[in-house]
Amino acid sequence: MNISSAQSYSPSLLEPREHSAGCQCPGCCKKGLEESATPLSKESNETKDESKEEKSSKVEKSSQDLSPSERQQVSQLQQRDSEVRAHEAAHIAAGGAAISGAASFTYQKGPDGKLYAVGGEVPISSSGGNTPEEKIAIAKQIQAGALAPANPSPQDLKVASSAAVMEAKARQELSLENQEELKQKAANTYEENQNSVNSHKEQKLLEA
Repeated sequence: MNISSAQSYSPSLLEPREHSAGCQCPGCCKKGLEESATPLSKESNETKDESKEEKSSKVEKSSQDLSPSERQQVSQLQQRDSEVRAHEAAHIAAGGAAISGAASFTYQKGPDGKLYAVGGEVPISSSGGNTPEEKIAIAKQIQAGALAPANPSPQDLKVASSAAVMEAKARQELSLENQEELKQKAANTYEENQNSVNSHKEQKLLEA
């Protein structure tokens, strides 16, 4: 039977109503256990509460306000991050087909533990032009992409300068091709005229 000792125990008529300090009856044993267990339980709860407060304090410390200098640094990093991302986005928007991949960024960790973009680049390609006209179009696209940001970097200006040289060379090629075409047309016209004159002479000779 599952009956506790406290429920099954009843003192006999021979037992005194007041129990001695060292009494080992079930009632006194249970009372002693309860009295001894209570402070331990309370102490345990207090320890748990203290650990919660300590943990909460640690969380607050990790997320507490930064120092003035750290806040200023975070603000500068946030501004730099926005500028860098807008800069590279402008390259991509204006670069068109000359852009050969996605933007990549260089990051710096701030006092708040977050990563901020402090530098970036966008890959470009000048290949694919088979004719002077195509090369000129690509060079113009590269220049537009390089100079698209409000404040082009020295590297942007260098790329734009290289694209301008590329465009100039392509225009020279185009000019030479046009000259060759004009010469060829002139030669063809002269040959046609000569053939026409010779044919006219031959016709007169036959008539004579």
